Amino acid sequence: MANSSSITHFLLLPFSGTRQLQLLHFCLFLAIYLAALLGNSLIITTIAWDHHLHTPMYFFLLNLALLDLGAISTTVPKSMDNSLRDIRDISYTGCVLQFFFFIFLMSAEYFLLTTMSYDRYIAICRPLHYETLLGSRVCLHMAAAAWACGALNALLYTANTFSLPLCQGNTVAQFFCEVPQILKLSCSTSYLREIWVIVIGVSLVFVCFVLIVVSYVQIFRAVLRIPSQQGRHKAFATCLPHLAVVSLFISTGFFAYLKPSSFSSPSLDLGVSVVYSVVPPAVNPLIYSLRNQELKAALSKLIPGCFQKQ
Repeated sequence: MANSSSITHFLLLPFSGTRQLQLLHFCLFLAIYLAALLGNSLIITTIAWDHHLHTPMYFFLLNLALLDLGAISTTVPKSMDNSLRDIRDISYTGCVLQFFFFIFLMSAEYFLLTTMSYDRYIAICRPLHYETLLGSRVCLHMAAAAWACGALNALLYTANTFSLPLCQGNTVAQFFCEVPQILKLSCSTSYLREIWVIVIGVSLVFVCFVLIVVSYVQIFRAVLRIPSQQGRHKAFATCLPHLAVVSLFISTGFFAYLKPSSFSSPSLDLGVSVVYSVVPPAVNPLIYSLRNQELKAALSKLIPGCFQKQ
């Protein structure tokens, strides 16, 4: 039996055993990674460059793009490198760091999405108090709190998980060091030590989910009371991209971590992990840019001709 003190590296799950499919996986991940880098970098640059976008909504969107860049850079490059070199290894330290940064960035993104729902609630339900309630200092504190809570959550999970004795080998049934797969390597009796951390994490997720739902219930009630169709359309246009990102993030994450064990299989787990960890960072910039006229206008100034006037 292996234990955590004797493990020097882990073996990650390959996408395929054939060389041709490994190279195909490398090319697909490279295309997705470059799309995520380009899209998120454009959003960060545009918001930082255009002073008209220096508002709370775009400040939070800039933070979201930073988190997306970090999250996809934590998992995808290592998987691409393994496929290109036809290996499965990741060092023990590399696995710990990947584990920590993935939880940190994904947790911070979830807390930030909760903050962004509050921003939309204030903008639509209490527009006269918007600048008072969401001044620059308040926005900085809220964003910092999201990042800090994500870091604390990741620190707790990482410290507790890797303090468990790992007596089920070193083969991780995933393409990166993911929470459920690392826990499967621990001894069954020691797994109970992780329960209190899981309870805290689930409680935070539930509280944030309730806050998001309550915010959008109030938002939709307020929007439906707007007399003009143009006013309703404008209000929905500012909310739907965020709601789409939240729905994608929560639905894929919940399915990945809360699906019944009877539905679990290596291929299904692998596919679901790609959907919740790789796809959102790549499509989030597309979701926001397609429906956001201000962002499209700023992008067209930054890169003339990148958007045709509608």
